[in-house]
Amino acid sequence: MTKRFEGKVVIVTGAAQGIGRGVALRAAAEGGRVLFVDRAEFVTEVAAEAPGGNTVGLIADLETYEGARSAMAFAAEKFGGIDILINGVGGAIRMRPYAEFEPEQIDAEIRRSLMPTLYACHAVLPHLLARGGGTIVNVSSNATRGIRRVPYSTAKGGVNALTQSLAMEYAPYNIRVVATAPGGTNAPPRRVPRNAAGDSQQEQAWMREAVQQVTESNFFKRYGSLDDQVGPILFMASDEAAYITGTVLPVAGGDNG
Repeated sequence: MTKRFEGKVVIVTGAAQGIGRGVALRAAAEGGRVLFVDRAEFVTEVAAEAPGGNTVGLIADLETYEGARSAMAFAAEKFGGIDILINGVGGAIRMRPYAEFEPEQIDAEIRRSLMPTLYACHAVLPHLLARGGGTIVNVSSNATRGIRRVPYSTAKGGVNALTQSLAMEYAPYNIRVVATAPGGTNAPPRRVPRNAAGDSQQEQAWMREAVQQVTESNFFKRYGSLDDQVGPILFMASDEAAYITGTVLPVAGGDNG
């Protein structure tokens, strides 16, 4: 294991489960001082799994601006500054044809998969500017082209636009902004479900249609693993990618979205 993040302060949002959990734990294993941020209370348990004692879990709702602001302020006070922000919050809540979405469900998808990244990027900038530079990695999705999740796809398209425009605007300040676009990824069962209301039989059928599309659209005809996603995210966050900015890297078995 390398020590690419030794001496670096890293914030990972959505760190309680899934890709975010894997990213935060490996960043800590590679020497980073890592703040695990999630609204799930067990994020503190996950942070305690990391070796070295340089991790802290923080409960915050990043669907609010105050949640994002307080998380950045906490990290800066706890660790003395911020070097890297990895925005992992997001995920489709429902799968259904667009005509079947209720207006409040559309709003909820945008609030879940765009606003935490938009808010966190804004809230971290003063800290990166004070540091003299830094890196933001946004976790987007190749589902900007996909079926049964148009609001989510739209939110991730917004993440891509944010990545590219923010990178152009803040490159003169030594701030890199990049993203990865994961495809379908196998992960352990979620401790907090994506849709707390549960899925009807019809919604489960629509979900199967989406899974079939994701599987058939990639060259390998299969889902990837968590490790398949964690490695590229941490590469983009590291100094190895120092000359990469404004890039959205597809990690989806050839399906670039």
